[in-house]
Amino acid sequence: MALLEMARSVGFRVLLMVLCVVQASVVMARFVVEKNSLTVTSPESIRGTHDSAIGNFGIPQYGGSMAGTVVYPEKNRKGCRGFDEFGVSFKTKPGSLPTVVLVDRGDCFFALKVWNVQNAGASAVLVADDVDEPLITMDSPKEDGSSAKYIENITIPSALIDKDFGEKLKKAISGGDMVNVNLDWREAVPHPDSRVEYELWTNSNDQCGHKCNTLMGFLKDFKGAAQILERGGYAQFTPHYITWYCPSAFILSRQCQSQCINHGRYCAPDPDQDFSQGYEGKDVVLENLRQLCLFKVANETGRPWVWWDYVTDFQIRCPMKEKKYNKDCANEVIKSLGFNVKDVDKCMGDPDAESDNPVLKEEQDAQVGKGSRGDVTILPTLVVNNRQYRGKLEKSAVLKAICAGFEETTEPAVCLSQDMQTNECLENNGGCWQDKVLNATACKDTFRGRVCECPLVDGVQFKGDGYNSCKASGLGRCKINNGGCWQETRDGHKFSACVGDDNHECQCPPGFKGDGVKSCEDINECEEKKACQCPECSCKNTWGSYDCTCNGDLLYMRDHDTCISKRAEQKSAWIAVWVILIGLAMAAGGAYLIYKHRIRSYMDSEIRAIMAQYMPLDSQVEVPNHTSDNHA
Repeated sequence: MALLEMARSVGFRVLLMVLCVVQASVVMARFVVEKNSLTVTSPESIRGTHDSAIGNFGIPQYGGSMAGTVVYPEKNRKGCRGFDEFGVSFKTKPGSLPTVVLVDRGDCFFALKVWNVQNAGASAVLVADDVDEPLITMDSPKEDGSSAKYIENITIPSALIDKDFGEKLKKAISGGDMVNVNLDWREAVPHPDSRVEYELWTNSNDQCGHKCNTLMGFLKDFKGAAQILERGGYAQFTPHYITWYCPSAFILSRQCQSQCINHGRYCAPDPDQDFSQGYEGKDVVLENLRQLCLFKVANETGRPWVWWDYVTDFQIRCPMKEKKYNKDCANEVIKSLGFNVKDVDKCMGDPDAESDNPVLKEEQDAQVGKGSRGDVTILPTLVVNNRQYRGKLEKSAVLKAICAGFEETTEPAVCLSQDMQTNECLENNGGCWQDKVLNATACKDTFRGRVCECPLVDGVQFKGDGYNSCKASGLGRCKINNGGCWQETRDGHKFSACVGDDNHECQCPPGFKGDGVKSCEDINECEEKKACQCPECSCKNTWGSYDCTCNGDLLYMRDHDTCISKRAEQKSAWIAVWVILIGLAMAAGGAYLIYKHRIRSYMDSEIRAIMAQYMPLDSQVEVPNHTSDNHA
């Protein structure tokens, strides 16, 4: 145990040194702050145009502008607590300008300030810096359980302003002036020509938590819009992948060997941060390289938009958590999209070569900022017309930023309407499952692009992965191609191996044996001595059953697999009949005697009552006449 702990300690120190070297290179990187214009229209004393830095969360109004009135709250001025605690609301009254709330920097995350202001009803947020420095980008905190719930739900725009400008706004508001501003994002994304060029720095790793989940969700949701823009020639998209190099002093370390390919030239972090198990960083580098090469091969065939199909299908079919994140699974996806795996492998080259990989070398060079774009150091990063996108990685927000790259009145229909169709199912069935006999397919054309989902056919739901297989499910599945099971008809007798339940089972019926799918063979009950085993029996096999007869004047009882005498059976029957008849006669006689006795008793009582009215009976005492006593 001591040696193990020592090894872990040494490994951890080596890893820290590697990270320090990489971090040093990041610190030297050139980061460009994306800005939008902020114009004060009143009061006259501070009227003018100023820069503000777009926040790296929320939804900036790319291509648009907003006029509003600035409010500086009297309490909770840093916005670190909910404004409802103070009874404050910034909701805009009908007929008035939107409310833009000014808060101070400090004490809590930028995103939390904006979230609290949004909940109070404001339309936008300005954060005043508390130190004299060049504008920086307000970034979101590292997502954890407490912050993830609000970061994803921020929808209003926000911006950072410098300290001097913030003080001017505060002074004017405290002096009783109405401060009106105009936030303008129309030039945040330039539009040099009729086509928008944009790039996404992404990653194939799906085990990095919330960031990965957000990225994977965006790729799936934005696919349809991206493919429409590309097919129509409105946009040119390029995917990119960040890699790091291992410092030469650590190339032979366990960390670099597990995270890098090409002898330390191209590295990625370990997906689960555990070097002893699970997937390694070099697995991620290889899949990133494969996705880059798939894009290059697709681009050479005039179908670059198929990259979106590959990455979304790969994340569904080959996730790390199911241990399917590997070359074999990736090749199945490539084949389903109609590409040659050998072409992709040739592009990828040899990951063990002690030389540069042309594709990954080009990616590392592209990470360096050019022109108005800074260095790319974080994932994910979206760049539109060479300007880094700031805001929420969400379909409608990103589409708005891309559409802002077109000159006004030149936007494609996709920027003006949400009713989009892709018709991807017309080409190679979209790489999904299909049954030409049933005329059924798992390919569905949606606003998000094509998806592979097993269909509903004649009221029967099919289930499966939608890519390689879909099988009829439920009680009605035997109506569809007999549920994929064996069935046969002979001499008017039909047998089926389909079991009408949700277990997708095929079982040969009684009298047959086999797999139930391809075949069911008749069981010869006579040879296998499964029936007709009594000494007097004669067995004859039939298809799916058997016939058994008895020798002489005997009758076969199938339930008991025995022979009995027909006479014995007849005698027993007559005895039963006589017993029933005698029983009925005795019951009738008893009923008659009871009836006669009750009638006789009734008549006797009636006669006695009548006679008692005319003469005293022997059993009665004579009643004295009291008439004479009454007249004495």
